[in-house]
Amino acid sequence: MIKIIYLSILCAVIACLSTPLIIKISLRLNAVDNPNWRKVHISPMPTLGGLAIFISFMVGLFLIQPQSPYHLAIVIGAFVIILLGFFDDLFHLTAKVKFIVQVAAASIVVFYGGLQVEFINLPFGGQIEFGWFSALVTILWIVGITNAINLIDGLDGLAAGVSAIALFTIAVMAIFMDNVYVLSMSIILFWSILGFLPFNFFPAKVFMGDTGALFLGFMIAVLSLLGFKNVTMISFIIPILILAVPIFDTAVAIVRRVIQKRPISSPDSSHLHHRLVKLGMTHRQTVVFMYVLSGMFGIAAILLSMSTVWGAVLIGAISLIVIQILIETLELIDSKFKPLTNLVKRVRG
Repeated sequence: MIKIIYLSILCAVIACLSTPLIIKISLRLNAVDNPNWRKVHISPMPTLGGLAIFISFMVGLFLIQPQSPYHLAIVIGAFVIILLGFFDDLFHLTAKVKFIVQVAAASIVVFYGGLQVEFINLPFGGQIEFGWFSALVTILWIVGITNAINLIDGLDGLAAGVSAIALFTIAVMAIFMDNVYVLSMSIILFWSILGFLPFNFFPAKVFMGDTGALFLGFMIAVLSLLGFKNVTMISFIIPILILAVPIFDTAVAIVRRVIQKRPISSPDSSHLHHRLVKLGMTHRQTVVFMYVLSGMFGIAAILLSMSTVWGAVLIGAISLIVIQILIETLELIDSKFKPLTNLVKRVRG
């Protein structure tokens, strides 16, 4: 444990020292994010900051040598994802190309590494077996979370901070489960992000770009699965709660675009962080609010892991109500979509 702590601090230092170099490389390669109507920055911003996180993380892996039958497949998949993000930041790849490569990276973990969610035990007996769909369910989870982290990367420090909170929660859960591998991987990645975050927090000097967002999404998706595959239905909710903010934001965005009859992959300025800014919050306040929200869901996940079935149901219900309140207050789907508000009015009236 002491070794992990020392290496974690080293990872933070490496990320902190390498980020200024990555900024210079980004500018030399013209890997910059230009401002537009959807973005809040007003000048071109270097975008390869995720490389600093990745380099720091890989140094930590080399020194700690974590042991797992899935390790090689995870590392290969991570390399595929980091290359995808790098070339996307340079050449702006199409959504189709990115999706294909993401599926390929997830398939490496599933078919070469053997990581699959094969069944879920029901809380009152019996189980749901996925059978032939095991691989598909696992791939969809990995690809979905990978993109969810990328979609919330809209404000300085937002995706990096939310990812760090998710990884810290996963690390805490790994301690409870006595899973040394997941603890090692999540904690060195957590500290790698912390070393980078001072350069990325508002006002940012560098963005982590798709290089960082896709990599973090991929790693969080895989690590969250490692401790919760083939478990009870209640336990399967834990990784969903840990990642509630990006999952919720992505799911609402899909529903919103379907209702508005627009392509699911089309960008818009109605994500959670956009709506909070429009509500009057400053850039920094919005990011801190989403950190707090992520932390609350992380605590809920930890409490759920120690709860009875009915306690878990209560936690789940409260979480859903909080999400619905956010959807209706911020009008994330539509100004007329307010079933909870309307229900409260009927009860009162």
